[in-house]
Amino acid sequence: MSSRTPPKVAVLMGGPSAEREVSLSTGRECAAALRDEGFNVIELDAGPDLMARLADAAPDVVFNALHGRWGEDGCVQGLLEWLQIPYTHSGVLASALAMDKQRSKDVYKIHGLPVVESVIAPAKDVQAAHVMPPPYVVKPNNEGSSVGVYLVHEGDQPPRLNAEMPDEVMVEAFAPGRELTTTVIGDKPLTVTDIVTDGWYDYAAKYEEGGSHHVVPADIPQDIFDTCMDYALRAHNALGCRGVSRTDFRWDESKGLAGLILLETNTQPGMTPTSLTPEQAQKAGMSFGQLCRWMVEDASCNR
Repeated sequence: MSSRTPPKVAVLMGGPSAEREVSLSTGRECAAALRDEGFNVIELDAGPDLMARLADAAPDVVFNALHGRWGEDGCVQGLLEWLQIPYTHSGVLASALAMDKQRSKDVYKIHGLPVVESVIAPAKDVQAAHVMPPPYVVKPNNEGSSVGVYLVHEGDQPPRLNAEMPDEVMVEAFAPGRELTTTVIGDKPLTVTDIVTDGWYDYAAKYEEGGSHHVVPADIPQDIFDTCMDYALRAHNALGCRGVSRTDFRWDESKGLAGLILLETNTQPGMTPTSLTPEQAQKAGMSFGQLCRWMVEDASCNR
């Protein structure tokens, strides 16, 4: 790249997944921040013609602001490897592993990280009878942002799932307690956020103004705080993540350290005005623009 010409950054956003609207919001925020940082930015809504549009645009770097399937599961990463365009976030294998909740939990267990019991079951079986004793959670195995998440309480009937749910779903024992999360940038965990909401931490709580309240850094015992930081970095490395990731936890205060479990690792955490990762970066002294710049400068192939 010429030092006189600002690098051309293509921000990939939108796409065909269930998280399209969140991705568009993330993409717009990141594109604006990168322009403010002096980059030459183009915005691309990822569709079936993405390969041709990337070839025409010839960007120096791709900032991947896609969420959900195709953009976060190794598919677009494989395309970018094929085109040999440096890109942000994790590579093909880590993206695919982290997006598959059951397989990522298998990796956690191998590395001694605590998880709760879960099974993959046909959606029709889950609707016909309880596949594990309530309380439990039903969710897609390979979507994020709490799209299509059902909490089944003791005494409830089996859930009636919406038509958009996949043929096979994850059924996971409900982990009570507080919702905690830690971002890793490069090889450094930033801090711990305690996500406070009146009810279930669902799609609305994540993305609507006032849906949740973030306490950052979390007001929790030091050993729990330190363990979240340690577990997040270990999960990031175990899955082979690159760039930025965010690992979510539940913590049952009544059980102390034994009550802390990993839920999942997000290889492309949201970067909207209400998102957790930019908030944590700011607490660590990194502005939103600096965070986006770091991600572009960290971009590469063979991730």
